[in-house]
Amino acid sequence: MTTPLIAARWSNWKHNATNEKTKMRAVFVMMTLLMGGASASASAATAAAETARMNEAAWVVDASRSAPDNRIPDEIWRKAQCVAVIPGVKKGAFIVGGEYGSGVVSCRTAHRWGAPAFVTLKKASWGAQIGVESIDLVLLFMNQNGVDRLLADHVTLGTDASIAAGPLGRNGGAATDARLTAEMLSYSHTKGVFVGVDLAGGVVLANDRADEDLYGRNVTAREILLNGHVKTPAAARPLVAALNRTAADLAGR
Repeated sequence: MTTPLIAARWSNWKHNATNEKTKMRAVFVMMTLLMGGASASASAATAAAETARMNEAAWVVDASRSAPDNRIPDEIWRKAQCVAVIPGVKKGAFIVGGEYGSGVVSCRTAHRWGAPAFVTLKKASWGAQIGVESIDLVLLFMNQNGVDRLLADHVTLGTDASIAAGPLGRNGGAATDARLTAEMLSYSHTKGVFVGVDLAGGVVLANDRADEDLYGRNVTAREILLNGHVKTPAAARPLVAALNRTAADLAGR
């Protein structure tokens, strides 16, 4: 093979190789842009869902105060150290081998309710409430032991921590001894009515990923709920404001 022919073929090979590299780079850039766009869209969707859940939880807290008779008693609210609200659980979510409900929890600090953390409730059922289309769940943590259980990796209701269906009425006069000594009291809410509900067998877990999304950094539920130094993000302000309205209302009674 002559030298000019070899040189020509070498030149063609380099040209083709360069084109292939250019194509590969173009594909890589395009894939990177698409993945970045998808990630941004997913982040935006997650943020919107978290904000909506906070707003729904705030609405449930306000509803717990406005219900005329079937409401969470004032004395229960006064004694509660933390409250978890799991709004908008859809029909069938917990009926057979239940899946989960996603909600938020806030605890009292020195003078006010503090920044919230996300929680997940798994494997729960509410028996007679099965027929409803959608339900809100409220768990009140009544003593330090209940709070400590909440801050564990997970807590099985009725096993790791005692739980009872909460009493109703303005003052909760019908509370039984079991309700008075339970570490947690639980309620369901639908169509403007609150009902004490037994959630024994449910499992409450911290949702670390949702907390990281909300606060923009890796932060534990214990840091958020107990030390009082974590600033409430904008998305969570409606919920904290609703809880503090409740506290102010009770202080005036």
